[in-house]
Amino acid sequence: MALWAFAVWVVLTWTRTLEQLAFGAVFAVAVALLLTPVGPVVGPWKALSPRRLIGLLWLLVECAGRIVQANLSLARRIWNPRLPLHPGMVIVPTRSRGDGELTAVGLLTSLIVDNQVVDVDRSRRALLYHAIAVPPGSPDKVRESINGRVEDLLARLR
Repeated sequence: MALWAFAVWVVLTWTRTLEQLAFGAVFAVAVALLLTPVGPVVGPWKALSPRRLIGLLWLLVECAGRIVQANLSLARRIWNPRLPLHPGMVIVPTRSRGDGELTAVGLLTSLIVDNQVVDVDRSRRALLYHAIAVPPGSPDKVRESINGRVEDLLARLR
């Protein structure tokens, strides 16, 4: 846990002075000690198995592509106000099982500017999104256009 916390510290501060690194190391150990009762932590080396590494790369490519596509679409809508805009809230079914998977789906799909996750309803296995343009169709069709591909790629990483 201390290694994870220290890695996060280095990425967030992006400073390499001796004082900054020493403080980050002490802070990381303190965080690890405080979180020890929560349970074991998955090691960063788990992501290096070939199957998971390829899955993570596909997930990165999918999300990056959708982010670029959504930003271009939004820019087009801004520059051409005659294009239809149908904002609203949409409830989308999810196949995600665990808390980590739900969190990843919510975060990754919220990076795509078309949709922002607003709420998670675990009992109904649904995600509530605010959408710039609500996609038409059945709940399963809407799932495929908003969070389906990300969920499917995350499911391969289990």
